[in-house]
Amino acid sequence: MELNKDLADYAVEYGKSLHVDYIEARIVNSRDESYSTRNGQILGAGITPTSGIGIRVLNKGSVGFTSTAKLNRNSIEDAVKNAIKYANANNRKNPIIFSEEKAIQTKWSVPFKIRFEDVPIEEKQKLLADIDAELKKEFKKDLPNRIILMNLNSENKYIVNSDGSCIESELYLPTFHTFNTAKGKNGTEQRFFGRGATAGWEWFSENNLLEGIMNDNRSLIKTAKNAIEMKLGKIDVIVSSEVAGIMAHENVGHPAESDRILGREGAQAGESFYLDLLKEDEIGKIKMGNPEVTIIDDPTMPGSSGFYLYDDECVKAQPRELIKNGMLNELLLNREFAARYDLKSNASARAITYDREPIVRMANTYFKPGSFTLDEMIEDIKEGMYMKSFTEWNIDDRRFQSKYVGLECYIIKDGKITDQMIKRPVLELTTFGILGSVDAVSKDFEAPHGICGKCDPMQGVPVWMGGGQVRMRNIKLGGN
Repeated sequence: MELNKDLADYAVEYGKSLHVDYIEARIVNSRDESYSTRNGQILGAGITPTSGIGIRVLNKGSVGFTSTAKLNRNSIEDAVKNAIKYANANNRKNPIIFSEEKAIQTKWSVPFKIRFEDVPIEEKQKLLADIDAELKKEFKKDLPNRIILMNLNSENKYIVNSDGSCIESELYLPTFHTFNTAKGKNGTEQRFFGRGATAGWEWFSENNLLEGIMNDNRSLIKTAKNAIEMKLGKIDVIVSSEVAGIMAHENVGHPAESDRILGREGAQAGESFYLDLLKEDEIGKIKMGNPEVTIIDDPTMPGSSGFYLYDDECVKAQPRELIKNGMLNELLLNREFAARYDLKSNASARAITYDREPIVRMANTYFKPGSFTLDEMIEDIKEGMYMKSFTEWNIDDRRFQSKYVGLECYIIKDGKITDQMIKRPVLELTTFGILGSVDAVSKDFEAPHGICGKCDPMQGVPVWMGGGQVRMRNIKLGGN
């Protein structure tokens, strides 16, 4: 469907004629295509096109947001007037202002070779069938339950505002998941494995997806058959990029969201322990962990799930160094909360679809790779554990007390990874406990795909979570 940019332009001009302080219009055409199978049988399939426009105004110190799927001038005028009415209905003690940002007029697109809609449906279904057949052929009864999920999302978007910015974008996001159950001597283990990127259909053939799925399920079955319960006490722990990534995302990315810190998200997704820190000190002077720790959130990583070049407030994207050499360095800011800190936005505003307001979000959050190889990090550990993957996690509403339960985990003895596998060891640490125990990060980089949930109504945005592998000293393990 053609993107009707004229209607977005009209919405802004109409709002300006009503003398609002600020107005933006974001018109989106999206196409969501999904397929799922269970043990080779199709569970579901469908294509959902969506078109609509979201309108946000800032007037008299308050924000109003509306949206409509009726793309005509009369509906646009009604939506603008409703947004103004909602803004004017507020009587805020502390008026909202937006940071001043440079006006930008540009167009950007994700590099792609093959559009999803140009690939026959039969070819897409065959991909799932072929992968399931390979899983069944190799693992037989060891993998009794196999669920495969594929989602293909494409989006055309145009944003225009009364500050003079207008940005058009084209996005392609393929994602692939398996949710499988492996059977072992002492019960079963489950694994939710996901990969994603910003690319066209060609991504499936260019990134060894089948090899990754097969290797992951070999590890799952090996864990189900061989992992045993052990009491280990206090030891050194190395976590893979996968485990380090979920820690970076949950323990650092979420508390760095400025809307959490200042309370807007408190009723929906929780608050942030950073509020207590920032009462006592200022950004750049608060020690979060050891100097080996640098955690970055970067939407500009080519091919990443969280990729974008301009956010949904028309601000140019940039890497955000949330923690730099162990020190709190930067928060995630949109225009509203940047103004409250007397800063510029660092392009953290994202909305998942036209009928959701842009709010502060992560993109791709990771431990910055260090200078070690994995072997070098292992070689001076006398007794320890390597947590290669996790099966579950939990964290409190302020993003401070956290728990990560391992899946594929091995004993390290005298500088070598042994064949002995540990059943579901538990890392239960505060954010300071994690970051303060890190003394080495590997030079390699990996980042699995994830979906980050936030807000009410819910907005699940695509992200990467990963980085280098991380060594932590003197960790007390919980579990069996």
